[in-house]
Amino acid sequence: MNVHKKDIKEIVKEKYNRIALQSRKENETSCCGAGGCSDLDYTIFSENYEKLDGYNPDADLGLGCGIPTQFAQIKKGDTVLDLGSGAGNDCFVARAIVGDTGKVLGLDFSDTMLEKARENVKKLDFTNVEFVKGDIEEMPVSSGSVDVVVSNCVLNLVPDKRKAFSEIYRVLKKDGRFSISDVVIKGTLPKDLKDGAVMYAGCVSGAIQKDEYLGIINKTGFNTMTVNKEKEIKLPEEILRNYFNEDELGEFRNKNIGIFSITVSAIK
Repeated sequence: MNVHKKDIKEIVKEKYNRIALQSRKENETSCCGAGGCSDLDYTIFSENYEKLDGYNPDADLGLGCGIPTQFAQIKKGDTVLDLGSGAGNDCFVARAIVGDTGKVLGLDFSDTMLEKARENVKKLDFTNVEFVKGDIEEMPVSSGSVDVVVSNCVLNLVPDKRKAFSEIYRVLKKDGRFSISDVVIKGTLPKDLKDGAVMYAGCVSGAIQKDEYLGIINKTGFNTMTVNKEKEIKLPEEILRNYFNEDELGEFRNKNIGIFSITVSAIK
């Protein structure tokens, strides 16, 4: 199914409004919360946050593909912006690092996710964590106001990634930095998998080639770009057989093509 860019945001928004109402277990047993993919334990994307300072189980919906705060070099007193903040998982981990003197802003365009995040911050009684509605391609954030940008398995869902990284560059202070976990592709995936709206609202089909992704970062003007972590995503065969014929599946398994989670950081 072909999906026009103008429709993608509405597809993703509707899907994540539903995901916000699911439990972490339900999200981890589906395609990054997309649903209807497998009865297997689908934890191949998500990372375990449970031992991190600031971890709040109510905010962990199991939707990430890395731990971006791990490589963000966040300091006490920093202002941190989390793009696609969901129920607030990475925001609360960041808040444990910035302390009372810092500030954490979560940006999301799903009303249901924002409601869940605001409920969580109210329970925690934090006064320096705020969740706002907004589009990553047009952030309601002042230029040069943020020390660190983090994001976890979200930018692959943004139609215009060049505009997204341009916005990240704009809101960062001079010498500000980002750390982003995301899904990328090596090689060519079948068109049906790439265009599938359900998988788009999950984690795979919105992803672009790794080289293209890193090229966008370089062309935006960032310095000292580092791929801090890379992990191959081993999709269950029963999922792959929905999109690959036998020859394509063999090629995929031989790693000529593949899906990877990466965590990349850079400095403005």
